[in-house]
Amino acid sequence: MERRIAVAGGGAAGMVAAICAAEAGAFVTLYEKNDRVGKKILSTGNGRCNFSNEQMGVQYYHGSGRAQMAHILERFGTDWTVAFFEKLGMRVKSREGYLYPASDQASTVLDLLRYELDKRKITVHTGVRITDIKPQNGKFIIMPEKVCYDAVILACGGCAAPETGSDGDGFALAEKLGHRIVPPVPALCALRCKEKFYKQVAGVRCDAKVTLFVEGRETASERGELQLTDYGLSGIPVFQISRHAARALQQRKRVTARVSFLPDLDEDACRTFFQKRLAARPEDEMTIFLTGIVNKKINSLLLKLAGIRQTERAGETDPAAFDRLCQLYCGMETEITGTNGFDRAQVCAGGVDCSEVTERLMSKRLSGLFFAGEILDVDGICGGYNLQWAFASGAAAGEAAALDRL
Repeated sequence: MERRIAVAGGGAAGMVAAICAAEAGAFVTLYEKNDRVGKKILSTGNGRCNFSNEQMGVQYYHGSGRAQMAHILERFGTDWTVAFFEKLGMRVKSREGYLYPASDQASTVLDLLRYELDKRKITVHTGVRITDIKPQNGKFIIMPEKVCYDAVILACGGCAAPETGSDGDGFALAEKLGHRIVPPVPALCALRCKEKFYKQVAGVRCDAKVTLFVEGRETASERGELQLTDYGLSGIPVFQISRHAARALQQRKRVTARVSFLPDLDEDACRTFFQKRLAARPEDEMTIFLTGIVNKKINSLLLKLAGIRQTERAGETDPAAFDRLCQLYCGMETEITGTNGFDRAQVCAGGVDCSEVTERLMSKRLSGLFFAGEILDVDGICGGYNLQWAFASGAAAGEAAALDRL
């Protein structure tokens, strides 16, 4: 007799879990609270859907699930994901290791998953919010539907992008079933800063290195295209370190960042650079002297922070002020006061504590209860890693639930 499985959540993880469970012989019903499945997929990769990466491994992830990640990515890694979608009919292309559908449309990924749900005769109920899961005699009653299943896969997502349906209700269900939730915080998001000068440079993009400090100790560092906003720091390098800032701020720790606008130079090299420039152009006014180094709005801001007038000549500038200017180019310090909220975060860090979950993503507390996707305390960096985890964990949980494996 085929096993009856309920999948809670019709996002990337839930759809793949349902497909893989059905492929393994189970009768599957998928519940989605939105009026359609896969809403969040359409916004990934700026609508192009960077769904995986050729460089794959646990080093690209954070959270409590490193053992589970290693086990699952070994079997359901990039090669598996590419083969899975190619089997569904999708052509795949790579941009420097970042994998996309050849159509450059996120809708391609969603459409093919929807077609496969239909092909596998998976029952899909949209507009249904699961309010409770009641274990009963080794089975599960799904409320408010009052339907009994042999196993349940929770793939409800996290808290990020709540407008797509990820509002944290899966955490409440997991907690009610006895699981500890690592408090969620926004991740892959912009950082808000204390200083008021950011409005002067809002909209500027530049190559920079951003180093994060928690209570004065270096915690993370990334280089890439920095985006300066009217409230602080954004862009890929900031997104990559944002989870560390969010977690520290949640713990009420002091968080600062150091921004190097000349990431190829250390302070000594920067001083040498300015000394050579000064020797060649002592008569230049400082605003002209700095032209061509970085964006002129940044030049103007750093001059102001160093206490140097734009009209004074480079050769007449106080050496101590020049030294301050050099330090600012190599490491402008700023205090982080917050992050953008879940509504402007790509993922959340936190979720079901993975120490309470087996390597096949079944609950150690309740046999037959499985987890997949962002509901687990696993979050990846930018570059297709979070969708890859959704697909991989969905496949692992779906197969294990169908075959009654731990």
